[in-house]
Amino acid sequence: MPDCPANSGETDRPPAGRSVRVMLPLPLPGLLDYLVPGGAAVPEPGSFVRVSLGSRRAIGVVWEGAGGGSGEESGSAVALERLKPILDILPTPPLRPELRRFVERVARYTLSAPGAVLRMTMSVEEALLPAPPRRVCAATPAGLAALTEPSPKKPLTAARRRVLEALRDGSAWGIAEAARRAGCGVAVVRGLIAAGHVGERLLPGEPHSPPQGMWDAPGLPLSSDQRAAANRLVERTGTGGFSVTVLDGVTGSGKTETYFAAIAAALTAGSQVLVLLPEIALGAQWLDRFRRRFGAAPVEWHSDVSQTQRREAWRAVAAGRARIVVGARSALFLPFPELGLIVVDEEHDPSYKQEDGVAYQARDMAVLRASLGPIPIVLVSATPSLETVVNIARGRYERVHLPRRHAEASLPAIALVDMRKEQIEPRRFLSAPLVEALGRTLAAGEQSLLFLNRRGYAPLTLCRACGHRLSCPSCTAWLVEHRFTGRLLCHHCGHAAPVPALCPECLTAGTLVPCGPGVERLREEVAARFPDARIALMVSDLLSGPRAAAGLADAMVAQRYDVLIGTQIVAKGHHFPMLTLVGVVDADLGLAGGDLRAAERTYQLLHQVAGRAGRAERPGRVLIQTYMPDAPVMQALAAGDRDGFLAAEGNARRAAGLPPFGRLAALIVSAGDPDSVDFAARALARAAPQLPGIGVFGPAPAPLAILRRRHRRRFLVKAERRVNLQAVLRDWLGRVRLGGSARLQVDIDPYSFL
Repeated sequence: MPDCPANSGETDRPPAGRSVRVMLPLPLPGLLDYLVPGGAAVPEPGSFVRVSLGSRRAIGVVWEGAGGGSGEESGSAVALERLKPILDILPTPPLRPELRRFVERVARYTLSAPGAVLRMTMSVEEALLPAPPRRVCAATPAGLAALTEPSPKKPLTAARRRVLEALRDGSAWGIAEAARRAGCGVAVVRGLIAAGHVGERLLPGEPHSPPQGMWDAPGLPLSSDQRAAANRLVERTGTGGFSVTVLDGVTGSGKTETYFAAIAAALTAGSQVLVLLPEIALGAQWLDRFRRRFGAAPVEWHSDVSQTQRREAWRAVAAGRARIVVGARSALFLPFPELGLIVVDEEHDPSYKQEDGVAYQARDMAVLRASLGPIPIVLVSATPSLETVVNIARGRYERVHLPRRHAEASLPAIALVDMRKEQIEPRRFLSAPLVEALGRTLAAGEQSLLFLNRRGYAPLTLCRACGHRLSCPSCTAWLVEHRFTGRLLCHHCGHAAPVPALCPECLTAGTLVPCGPGVERLREEVAARFPDARIALMVSDLLSGPRAAAGLADAMVAQRYDVLIGTQIVAKGHHFPMLTLVGVVDADLGLAGGDLRAAERTYQLLHQVAGRAGRAERPGRVLIQTYMPDAPVMQALAAGDRDGFLAAEGNARRAAGLPPFGRLAALIVSAGDPDSVDFAARALARAAPQLPGIGVFGPAPAPLAILRRRHRRRFLVKAERRVNLQAVLRDWLGRVRLGGSARLQVDIDPYSFL
C-alpha cells in the first residue's frame, strides 16, 4: 500500500466505487489501491496507468476494477480519502483477461511475486507510452521538377536521382530508410534537403505495420507422411480450443515445412501465431525459410533485437498488427490480443528453462498459456523430452509422427570409438578412426562436422611449476582460455582477464599450460593434420548474432568450408547437403555431475548432432568418441533405439520417484559472507516441513559454492506427485524471515544443479 497522507476536510471525500487495485512490475507482496480522480472514467481491468510510488512514478496495470463504499469494502486497508490518485491512464491496449490469468498462474506455480512476472510482460516501458512523432522526408515540387527538367543548369547525380525516384510517388520515409531504398548514404538525402529538393515534416508516431505475407501461399511439396501430419495439425488449428499435439519426426524429416501448414491455416483465419525457438542463432535460417514460404518476414523477439525494434514489436503485437512472432522464451509474455496458435520448436531443448529471476520452463508455461486461451499448441522435436513422452502415454498430448527423412535421404550410420583402446599422441584429441574418416571425406570433396561442447581453447589453465589453477575471483569456477581473443573468461559470471605472463602464485614465467580441449584447440589440431582444409568455427563467442550464424551456415551450403567445428549451436536446425561426416570428440562430457537428466540430455544432443550428416543424396556417417561405450545412452545412440532408451530412462526415474514421476524444488540461499548464508540456511532447516511424501535434503554448499562473490547453500526438496508442493513451500518459507544480505531463490522443477 502506498504511503499516502490523509486528505483534510470532509468536502474532499471522493464518491464510493472510485478506487482500483493496481499491480506494479515490482516484487511486491500484493496489489496497491489507487484513487480514480473525479471526472475521469474508471479504467477497465487490464488498463495501463501511471501512478506514484513513494517519491517516484511507475507504470502499472489495473488488476481489479472499482471497489464500492469504504476502503474495507473494496478490499483496501486504507480509506478512500487517504489513497493517492492515478496520475494518467495510458492509451496502450489493455492486457486481456487470459494474459492476466497467465501472469497469476505463473507466479503461483513458480512461487514468484506476481509483479515480477508482470515485469516480463511490460519489459519495454517505452512501448507503453505514446509514440513520439516521426520525422520523415518527401520530394518537394522543386525536386520533382528537377527529375523532369530537360537541360538543368546543375544536373542531378545518379545517387540523388535515385532518392528522388524513390520519393516520386509521394512516399514519405525517414532519412535512413530513404537512403537505404535508394542505395546511397544519408549524406545524399541531407544534400537534397539542403538544396530544397526534399522537405522534412513530422508525422504521428505510430510505426509502420509489419509486412503482411501471402498466408495462403502454397508451400513445398510434402511427402505422404508430412501431408498426413500437416492435415492433422491444420484440423486441430481449425477446430480451435485447447489441444497439445507433438510433432515427432526424425532429423531431416521436414518438421518445419509440416508445421508451416498449421501456421498458414491460423494466419489465414485471422489469428496471431507465436513460434518459440530455443537458440537465437537458429532464427535467421528459420526466417529465411519463412520468407520463402510466405513472402514476408515475421516479427522477431529475442535479446539480439535492438531496443527500438523491441518497442515497435511490442506495440505491433499489442495492437494486433503483428500477425506472427518468432522469438526466444520471453516472447511467451507478449500481449497478443488474438493469439490462435503456439508452436514450440525443439521442445526438448534445455535453454527453454529460465534460471535467473523468475525460474520457469517456457515449454510448460507455453502449454499453460495455450490452455488459458484456449488455443492449440504444437510441440516439435526429433527427441521429445521424457516429460512429453509421458504426457503422450497418459493421453494428455496427441502425437503425429514423421518416421522417415524427406526426399528418401537415409539416416546416418553411427559407430562408437572406444577411446580406452586408442593410442593418441600427447596434446592430440582425435582418434585414428576419426582422423582417417576426415581424410576420406576431404578427398571426396565432402564436408565434415566436429562437435565438442566446450567453448574456448582449454577448460583449465594451470602452472606446471607449482600446480596453481587459474580460477575466477568471483566464483568457484575455473577460468577458460580463449586464445582467439587472448582472454581468460568465466562462463558463469562473465569475468574476463588477459592471460598473465607469470603464474599469479609462484611468479614463474612460461609455466602456464592449457589442459584439455576446447573448440579453438581442436581447430588447431585439425589445421595441423590437414593444412589444406578450410576450417570454420561455429560457437556463440565468435558469432555476433543470428545474421552472423546464418552467414556461416550459408557459407557451408556454398561449400566455402570443408570442416565445421562447433559447440551445441551446430546441433539443431542446420541443413548442409554436402555434410556427410560427423565426429563427436568427447561424448562423455555431458554425463558428469549429478544432473538427473544427464543421460537424456546427452542422448538428445548427440542424436541432434548426428542428424546433421547425410541429409541429402549422399549417405552420412557418425563417429562418437567415448570412454564409456557400454553406457546405455551410448548403446542406444549406436543402435538408433530412442524409444528403448526413453523406456529404460523412464523406468529408472519412476523407481527413484524423480520427475516426471515425482516432483523436485531447489532452494538456493545466498549471502555476501559465509557466516550470513550459514545462519540463514540453519533458520530454514529448523523450519523445514516434516510431512508424508516430502523429503528435504540439505543445506549443503552448492556445487558452485561462490557465484558473483555470493556464498551459496542449497536445499533440494523431493515430493510425491500427489503432494501440493507449492503449498508446502509457501507455508515453510512464510515461517522464516531471512535477515541481512541473505537472499532466497526458489526453482520449481530445477534443470540446473549448480
